Amino acid sequence: MPDLHWTIPVGRWSSWPATASAAPDIGFIDPIVRRRLSTLSKVALKVAHDCVAAEPVRVVFASRHGELRRTTDILRSISAGEPVSPTAFSLSVLNAMTGVFGIARGDRSAASAVSAGAETLGYALLEAYAQYQSQADEPVLLVYADEPADLAYGTIEDEVQGGALALLIDAAAPAGQLLCALTQPRDVCAAPAADATRFPTQSQALLHCLETGQPACWQRAGARWHWSWDARAA
Repeated sequence: MPDLHWTIPVGRWSSWPATASAAPDIGFIDPIVRRRLSTLSKVALKVAHDCVAAEPVRVVFASRHGELRRTTDILRSISAGEPVSPTAFSLSVLNAMTGVFGIARGDRSAASAVSAGAETLGYALLEAYAQYQSQADEPVLLVYADEPADLAYGTIEDEVQGGALALLIDAAAPAGQLLCALTQPRDVCAAPAADATRFPTQSQALLHCLETGQPACWQRAGARWHWSWDARAA
């Protein structure tokens, strides 16, 4: 695969740490729906809501595991011969959050979901950029939310940290530019990536870049992802 480099105009961004003790405020969701949502969907909806106003927005939702914990509970119920809630089943799909978000906002804009293993966030950024490039006059909202898999699945390689992150891709009033790169191992020591701090997960790397303005990267066999921030482009 050829090396890829692309630049994303970020209008707003928001994050929610996995270590947060307080529950996310999602008062914009109907109470009947709200109490049925998982923690994963709640934090995803929180950061998504932080980034958008009333305007329509396309959504790219990304999660390595998605609602795997809910699905696992459903499988356990089936195994025990217990009834399965239709609501639990309908909310167990990967893109459940995008449906709830669109209904709550009355927004019929396109929504998609991405899951690509440990590289989920990186490829979701690429998908969001591609959608933005296809129609640059309409913003795209990227929402990433994840949580570690149930212990029943054993040790997961490059396991996620958890938490949620959202970025509004909008050239109308950018807070800055996010410079993204996906390169092959031969470029590990090449500038400008050589000074980037490495992180164990993509979400940690990207959040470090957004919070500090410093370059960050994540690497595994065959691929190196690098992010840097340019506030001067705002």
